[in-house]
Amino acid sequence: MSVIFKDRTNAAKKLAEKLLWLKKENPIILAIPRGGVVTGDVISSILGCKFDIIVSKKVGAPDNPELAIGAVMHDGSYFPNVEITRMLNVPESFVKEEIARQRKEIERRLIKFRGSKEYDLSGKTVVIVDDGIATGATMFVAALWVKKQNPKKLIIAIPVGPQETIAKLNQIADEVVVLQSPYIFNAVGEFYQVFDQVSDDEVQEIMNKHSFVAENRNPG
Repeated sequence: MSVIFKDRTNAAKKLAEKLLWLKKENPIILAIPRGGVVTGDVISSILGCKFDIIVSKKVGAPDNPELAIGAVMHDGSYFPNVEITRMLNVPESFVKEEIARQRKEIERRLIKFRGSKEYDLSGKTVVIVDDGIATGATMFVAALWVKKQNPKKLIIAIPVGPQETIAKLNQIADEVVVLQSPYIFNAVGEFYQVFDQVSDDEVQEIMNKHSFVAENRNPG
């Protein structure tokens, strides 16, 4: 598959064009750090709407932390990748320990970047944004958590993701907006010419721009 996007900003501008109809809804853009924060920042600027982040973290497999056996939210909400968990025969004790460890990191990010773990999403149109998804575990757990907050409408917006994952997300969200959904899919980065790591400092800079100044930031 050839490169589709120059970088996250380029992808976000194209995605924003598909979301212009949402302006009348006065939506809240919820970006998943770190890469999704760049995407969400551009989209919220173009739509002229509120920007925030939602932090979900992958729970990695034993001896292979990049392989998601699930994903978790700050309140402990957990979305399991049942097939992989069963296939690897992952002990329940390992899952519990990893959930606890990732929740600490989620809390660190929430306090550092937005100064609070509280959200007010009831009755509002919410758009969850990332720079792309593969298995989609972090997006699934975020979307399911947002649904519990009783939003008026839940939209998921991503530049690229595999067909199978998109089909499953469509069962959760009111609408999934995706620019490209290739059948052959290995990793999100292969669809970008530039796909650099996004640092905590870059995320903080964007959050500050949107008037999120954490009072109790943790170091690091």
